[in-house]
Amino acid sequence: MIRIAIVLPRPVFRALALLLISGCAAAEPYIAVQQGLACGQCHFNPTGSGLRSAVGNAIAQNLLPAHHVDVGANAWTGEINSYIAAGADLRADASWTNTGAARSAFSVEQARLYLGISVVPDRVLLYIDEQVAPDTAVNREAWAMYRFGAQRWYLRAGRMVLPYGLRLQDQQAFVRQVSGINMDTPDNAMELGYRAGDWDAQFAVSNGAAGGSEGDSGKQYTAQLVRLVSRWRVGVGLNRNDSAGQQSRATSLFAGLRTAAVAWLAEADLVNVLPGTAAEQRVAAALLEADWRVVQGANLKVTGEWLDPDRRRGGDLRTRYSVVAEFTPIQYLQLRLGLRTQGDAATQARNLEQGFFQVHAYF
Repeated sequence: MIRIAIVLPRPVFRALALLLISGCAAAEPYIAVQQGLACGQCHFNPTGSGLRSAVGNAIAQNLLPAHHVDVGANAWTGEINSYIAAGADLRADASWTNTGAARSAFSVEQARLYLGISVVPDRVLLYIDEQVAPDTAVNREAWAMYRFGAQRWYLRAGRMVLPYGLRLQDQQAFVRQVSGINMDTPDNAMELGYRAGDWDAQFAVSNGAAGGSEGDSGKQYTAQLVRLVSRWRVGVGLNRNDSAGQQSRATSLFAGLRTAAVAWLAEADLVNVLPGTAAEQRVAAALLEADWRVVQGANLKVTGEWLDPDRRRGGDLRTRYSVVAEFTPIQYLQLRLGLRTQGDAATQARNLEQGFFQVHAYF
C-alpha cells in the first residue's frame, strides 16, 4: 500500500511500531526475515531500500535503537506535507586495508536523498533517489508507479534497481557482483509487480545497459517470485540479458529463516556470460549470513561468501568472510565495526584484509 502522508498521533505511532518490531527500516533483508515482513511494508519502493514509510520511521525511532530520545509530539514520519515525503542516508567510513601494503583512509561511502510525491494517494507515486556524494551527483532511481485494481498489482517505469535476489546493503558481495544487478547498477525499465498474501512477484524489461546509454541492440528480462511466511521465505530470480554489451543468463535461489534471535540469509547464483567471440564464462557464487539480535539496538552479523569464477575447472575458489557488529544507540544513528578477509585458492594466500568503522545516519 502506498501512502505518502499519514498523520499519526504519537500513541498510535508507538503502538504501530510495537506491532512491527524490527521491520526493514534499516534496508537490510535480515530485519524483514526477523519479523516475516516484505521490505515494501517499510519502504516506498515495493522491492525495498530507499525512502521509509511512516511505519518504517516509527520502527526506526522506537524499536531499532537501544535508547529512544523523546522529541515531543512532532515525531518524524517522513512527511513534509499531505503530498510529499522525504528521507536521507549517509555512510561515512574509517577503514584499514592490507593487500600486501597497508593503507588507511577516511571516506564518504555514500550520501543519498529520497523524495516521494503522490497527489493521488494509494494510486500514483513519483519517486526519486539521488546520490549526492562522494564526488558528483548520481541518479540512482527515478520512477513513477501506478497501483490498479485492488492494489495488488502495480506498474512502474523509469530508472530503478531491478528485482533480483537479496537486496543486500553490501554491494560488493559476490552474489551481487556476478549478475551485475545491484543498487549501483540501476537500469531504465518497466516493471509489473504483484503483492498479495504470501506471494510477491515482479517482472521487468530493461535496456540491459546498467543505466548507461541505450544501443538498441537487445533488452534485459528479469523476473522474481518470492514466497513469504512468518518464519521463513524462499525466492527465485531469473535474468536474461540480450544486449550487445553483455549477453548473459542468470539464476538466483535465495531464502531467509528465523530461529529464535538469529535470522539466516542464503543465496546461490549461477551466471553464464556470453562475451561474443570469447568462450562462455560459467560463474557461481553463494552467500550464507547469520544476524544475531543480541539485545535491542545491537546486532552481530557473520557472513561467508564463495565465488567460483569458472565452473569448468577447479582450484580457483575465492572466499570472503565478514564479522560486523552493529549498534544503534539512538534513533536514526547506527555505528558499525567490521572485519573482513578475502582469499583466492589459486594463490594459496589471503589477498585482502580489511577493518572498518562506519557511522550511518538516516531518516
